[in-house]
Amino acid sequence: MTRPAVLVTGGATRIGAALVRAFAAAGWHTIIHYRSSATEADALAATLPSAETIACNLADDEAAVAMIRELAGRLPDWRCLINSASVFDYDSVQGLDPAIFREAMQVNALAPARMAQAYLAHARSAAQRAVIQITDMKLDNPNPDFFSYTMSKHALASTIAMLAKGHAADPGARIYGIAPGAILASHDQSEDETEVSHRLNLLGRKTGPDEIVAAALFLASGVMKSGQSLFIDSGQHLLDQPRDVIWLAREKAAAAGAAA
Repeated sequence: MTRPAVLVTGGATRIGAALVRAFAAAGWHTIIHYRSSATEADALAATLPSAETIACNLADDEAAVAMIRELAGRLPDWRCLINSASVFDYDSVQGLDPAIFREAMQVNALAPARMAQAYLAHARSAAQRAVIQITDMKLDNPNPDFFSYTMSKHALASTIAMLAKGHAADPGARIYGIAPGAILASHDQSEDETEVSHRLNLLGRKTGPDEIVAAALFLASGVMKSGQSLFIDSGQHLLDQPRDVIWLAREKAAAAGAAA
């Protein structure tokens, strides 16, 4: 193995797959993590020059840690862990769903926190070792929708500064965050709805997956001070929106229909 290695959790589909393709194109060996998307993971790996797939249910954080330790034991130049996998189920500030909350905290916060700890403890590389936590612009622009999901992303975001300070004496350790805005159709959105909802930001433009990819490649180089986060959202986090953009767009469409 002569290539630097990167593990992308949730790497078989959506933004995770875009990250995998970009790192592969940049010359990295990519490890594509999946839970149930084996077909998609295998198909993606088959298109890349150096790739492998690995299955793990992040609802089991012990299994997630075991996965990290196994990879660290056989990858001589493991330079980056990207915690991209996430669950995104709806509950509201008026009605927290305990089952949704527990799964969100487990998959979106506990597992990636423990994986980051295990990676920094066991991964080997003569270069730096970078953890990139994928959070959400809701950190700075929260709203009452997706209540448990948002709490879990706040928990994940808190690990960035703490891990960075805890590993300040390690010159090769870097811990970063990427906070995306609305990128792909999500929840029960149609593609037409994304054309409206994804432009509800300061620049009035759609933020593309390629922008998340560019940020991740930059952070993986390790040239930015550890503990920092990049918001990739066309300024959405600088707004104060009363609801998730899914419903803001639908309210806008309903108002336009009523006016017509």
